Amino acid sequence: MSTSARVRADACPGVFATHDAADGPLARVRLPGGAITDVRLRALADAADDLGDGALHLTSRGNVQLRGVTRPGLAARLSVAGLLPSPSHERVRNILASPLSDVAQRLAPALDQALCAVPELAGLPGRFLFALDGGRGDVAGEGADVCWRDGALLLDGEDTGLRVAAEHAVEALISVARAFLRARGTAWRVSELSDTAPLLRGIPGESEEPRTFATNPGLPIGPIGDAIGVAPVLGRLTSAQARKIADAGNAVITPWRSILVRGPLEADAGLVTDPDSPSLGISACIGRPGCAKSLADVRADAARIGRSPRAHFAGCGRRCGKPAREHVDVLATEDGYLVDGAFVPVGALARTLAQKGSAEVKGQQ
Repeated sequence: MSTSARVRADACPGVFATHDAADGPLARVRLPGGAITDVRLRALADAADDLGDGALHLTSRGNVQLRGVTRPGLAARLSVAGLLPSPSHERVRNILASPLSDVAQRLAPALDQALCAVPELAGLPGRFLFALDGGRGDVAGEGADVCWRDGALLLDGEDTGLRVAAEHAVEALISVARAFLRARGTAWRVSELSDTAPLLRGIPGESEEPRTFATNPGLPIGPIGDAIGVAPVLGRLTSAQARKIADAGNAVITPWRSILVRGPLEADAGLVTDPDSPSLGISACIGRPGCAKSLADVRADAARIGRSPRAHFAGCGRRCGKPAREHVDVLATEDGYLVDGAFVPVGALARTLAQKGSAEVKGQQ
């Protein structure tokens, strides 16, 4: 683990403290565990239409961002809908949960409630991330500071060897968060601590030799029993699409910018339901014109790409929204892109990524 520490202020946006983007204020709405009811999803869709740009932008932490929020009233709307249970804690309610795990989905609201019940935890950095993995290895690989994985306790993705039963999982994660606050100094993340042993003191459980767990990130796209996995292109869910999902029932927003819809979805919803769709492998930051720092309209360029290995298009060196798992790094420059560090003109992007995809397939054979 790195021993470096952050020295600038944590400026993660929320609802009360928005980010001043080029296309207007950006508000981030936390959805612990990703679960959202049909009523709350409609409330977000209405807010996007009435106050923002008419879309819900999914994030790599299973949250939702509203962009261009130039009209007042968002906090009041979300409070009425039950989406802001603790104004003091709203930026620290960062909780991932395996979308297909009943145990993880059950523990997520319990962890959220316990988190909001501890006043001091409102002081956590906005980047501190909890995860509850039911054993599939899906969210365990998403860069959480502390993760309960079907009994195993992980710090910064590494198994500590400590084993905690499900009934004590929430207590253990809250204990780690409180210990992190005491030990953090100026650190934002567990990875920035030189010694993580103090984070585990006093947690009841059994100890065994730490293991290396396999990860299996992602939500299956297509039918999943009585539910269906879908994805909006580049994580942009229009308000109309959100309402169609709400008509189908409750849903879970995932950290892979996909959605588990727990009911029958209209066939014409305009969402990706084919697991072989080329767009599933590509993600992108907002780019121009939404971000003043971006050097290109990365979403327009990404939309012109066909078959590709997993790739993330970034408009600047901050690489906002990049996935935690392995991917091709596509970074904008003034006159083209750096693809894994090598310059590629815009006109050659599709061919270059297709070649990388072919090489990846050959390497797996």
